Amino acid sequence: MDLQQRNQALVERFLSYVAISSQSDPKSKALPSSESQWAMARVLEAGLKQFGLKEVEVDEHAIVTGYLPGNVKGVPSVGFVAHMDTVDVGLSPDVHPQVINYQGGDVCLNAEKDIWIRVADHPELERYIGQDIIFTDGTSVLGADNKAGVSNVMQTLEVLLTENRPHGDIRVAFVPDEETGLRGAKVLDLNKFKVDFAYTIDGGELGELVYETYNAGEAHVDIEGVTTHPCAAKGVLVNPILIATDLIANFSRLETPENTDAKDGYYWFKNMSANPARAHVQINIRDFNNASYAARKDYVTNAVALVQKRYPKAKIHLDIEDIYSNISGGLTEDNRYPVDLMFEACKELGIKAFAVSQRGGTDGSALTARGLVTPNYFTGCHNPHGFAEFLPIPSFTASLDVTLKIIEILARKGA
Repeated sequence: MDLQQRNQALVERFLSYVAISSQSDPKSKALPSSESQWAMARVLEAGLKQFGLKEVEVDEHAIVTGYLPGNVKGVPSVGFVAHMDTVDVGLSPDVHPQVINYQGGDVCLNAEKDIWIRVADHPELERYIGQDIIFTDGTSVLGADNKAGVSNVMQTLEVLLTENRPHGDIRVAFVPDEETGLRGAKVLDLNKFKVDFAYTIDGGELGELVYETYNAGEAHVDIEGVTTHPCAAKGVLVNPILIATDLIANFSRLETPENTDAKDGYYWFKNMSANPARAHVQINIRDFNNASYAARKDYVTNAVALVQKRYPKAKIHLDIEDIYSNISGGLTEDNRYPVDLMFEACKELGIKAFAVSQRGGTDGSALTARGLVTPNYFTGCHNPHGFAEFLPIPSFTASLDVTLKIIEILARKGA
């Protein structure tokens, strides 16, 4: 297929994948957390089998894997990982994408509901004047996070096979529940997914490369108070709602996501539920620096101890869980080659590459911590996790170019 046909096939593949609802459920402890992810897994399984890949498998967690044996020997094996789930932020799980040739200014996403994406809120839009962009209809996320990555991997396989391009051994994995704590990547069977290194292709604007992510933790505070009728409450009633607000008051508003950027860490009070008897507070903890991350966890522990001392009749339980770690913590001078290779691929394509300290995590955070170095490169999308998520098509196709270029560079080393 020529370049135009290839790029059109990539877009059509993406549109077909976002039509399959596969939103993960942050309240579920099952893996996958939602039945809808199974539907996506089966579509990908069928696609890999149609391509003729070896060792195509869907495991009990809906993790889809496949193996494309190399036609060039003596080159490193590479893996590509993308997550199938889309995030639940309280919007519709059903995605209705639309392709608009952007001519500048604000964009009406949904006339009936009067939903707009405004340049005042998203000035990055005007960098894409004259380009075709995939938008939402304002009622959901777009799901480019991360069905753009899924589409990239599948289209790469199609190009390699239909054009009989040279390549080394390639393994692919599509995992569930990245959005609920990288849980699919944490149980990916690395005895089967045997590669020298891997990449995630997940989010980020044109040229964005990631090999540094947050260390991430999640704290859950359960508070049990003492209930009684308010007419006889003095000295008896212990209000868990007020205890929760006192706990929150121990944290600086300057260390929240909305007041930090770049390499700042933060505390995010992500969820709270309460009634006269019990309260629950969820605190997400983020920091790039290992020592600072540990200090933040200690601060949470001390804050809980402080309110427990203030309210001795209350029962307060704290649980802190490490969710993922900084990719850069797993990099050494001996295993940095996949990072250098990303930059090399972009340079050969004329793409201006730049490293970003990502204020979040990828499946690569979990995989690198398990010993499989897995940096990340862009899909081209902007504003994930909201109705303003959009995907400029030229950036999207450039992401596919990077995948193919990485494989080409590796193959040249064995030629």
